[in-house]
Parts: sequence; structure tokens; C-alpha cells
Amino acid sequence: MASILALLSSALWGSADFFGGKLSKKYAPILVLGMTQAIGLLFGITLVLLSGELFGPNPPNAFGDGGYFFAGAVAGVSGYLGLICLYAGLSTGRMGVVSPISALSAVIPLTVALLAGEVLTAAQAIGVVVALVGAFCASGPELSQGLSPKPLILALGAAAGFGTAMTFMAMGSQSSALMTMVMMRSVTFIVTIFLAIRYRTVGNFEKSEIPVLVFVGVSDFLANLLLGVATNFGLVSLVMVLGSIYPIVTALMAFKFLNERLHRVQYVGIVLAVAGVALISAF
Repeated sequence: MASILALLSSALWGSADFFGGKLSKKYAPILVLGMTQAIGLLFGITLVLLSGELFGPNPPNAFGDGGYFFAGAVAGVSGYLGLICLYAGLSTGRMGVVSPISALSAVIPLTVALLAGEVLTAAQAIGVVVALVGAFCASGPELSQGLSPKPLILALGAAAGFGTAMTFMAMGSQSSALMTMVMMRSVTFIVTIFLAIRYRTVGNFEKSEIPVLVFVGVSDFLANLLLGVATNFGLVSLVMVLGSIYPIVTALMAFKFLNERLHRVQYVGIVLAVAGVALISAF
């Protein structure tokens, strides 16, 4: 169950990043991010009202150990900064630099989980390494062309932001995965309001682009939610790795819809990622 949820999370994340990156080539990344985060919050609130989780017979713990309030707030800020770096990096056109490095964000929650006492079998450990290397290679790293400073810095910022967010998402999900994600979006919504006031615009998106914005906002929220739920069914270290192979989806969608040619290293990466997932899931 945990593996399936984490892989679905990767599929949704990769799709959201593809369409979010495309919109960020036309609009300021921070405007795209603000709008999609607001949509994600509305979707999350709808789920809370439909499920009755907040006011049910056993409401989730908001504060204290495993509470969703503080964890969700930190995850929201960290994830927001990570997404800004990611969209800004993708908009530079150096997707082959930004995506693979940002995919290494799983190293942070993986390290935290192992230090907290989680133990992997030898096969699982090998699967983790193979999957991470596969996700990196599947993004088509442009190492042969060198690493210019701007996309490299943005990629490292995205990895740090996502890794920190994933770590606190797992913590908050011990109480409630749904409320943790809603708390994340609540924090980012407040930031979005200040940005809208500062720049006096909400993006002026065309009507034809509204469905894409909705898809990105809902997919991103669901990706976070599924990953949080998955941490309650399996090892956090393994779940975070499986949830971080989303660059494969982004690369395949770029190949399908933008006719971007896949390089040999990307085919190798896809094979490695699949092999790593198989090792993790089998053991």
C-alpha cells in the first residue's frame, strides 16, 4: 500500500511540475505558484469539510509531538521556497540541470529517518541508491555542457526546500496527513496574499489556462497528501524515495507533448529507477 501511494504521488508531482514549468515560461513563476497554491487550499478545505476530519469524534492533534500545526507550517514555507526555486529554474530552460538535482531532495528525509532508527535490509538499501541514481539520470542531466551558476543554485534551493518539507510532512502526518497539507496551503496562501498586494496582480491568466492551473493545484495537493498517508503505512525512508522519482514523469511528458528527445542517459535512468522501485517493493 505504501509503495503504491508513493508512486502515485510521484506521478502527480511529475505532471504538476511539467504543466507548472510550462506556465512559468509565460508568466512569473511566483504568480503561477501563488495561484496553484490557492487552488490547492480550496481543494483541501473541501476535502476536510466532506470528510469531517477536523470536527469529528476523534479530531487530530494540532499541537505537541506529531501535531500537524507546526509541522505543516514549516513544511508549507519550505515547500513554497522549493517550488519558487524549481519553477524559476525550469523557466531558464535548463530543465536537465534543475530537475535531476531537485530530485535528490529525498536524501534529507531519508537521512533523518535513518538517524531516527529506521533500518533497511541490504536489498532495500541497494534499491534506494539505484532509484535515486535513476531519478537523477532520467532527468537528462546536462553535465556535458557544464553547470552555470544560476540553475545550479536554484536546483539546490529546490532540493533543500522539498527535502525539508517532506521531512515535516511525515512528522505532521502522524497526526493527520490531510490537516498537515491544509496547514501547508494555509501558510502559503497568506504569503500569496502579500505577494498579490505587493505586485498588485494575481497573474492575469487567460481563461483557457484556468483548467491547467486547477490541474496543477489539485495534483500538487494530492501528491503531498498521498505521500503523507503513505508514511503511515511503511518506512518513511522508503516512501520518500519512491515519492521522489517524479522527474521520470516530467521527462516522459516533455518527450510526449513537447517532442523533447530523450538522451541515452535518460533511458538508462528510467531502467535504473524501475529496478530500484522493484527492489524496494519486493523486500
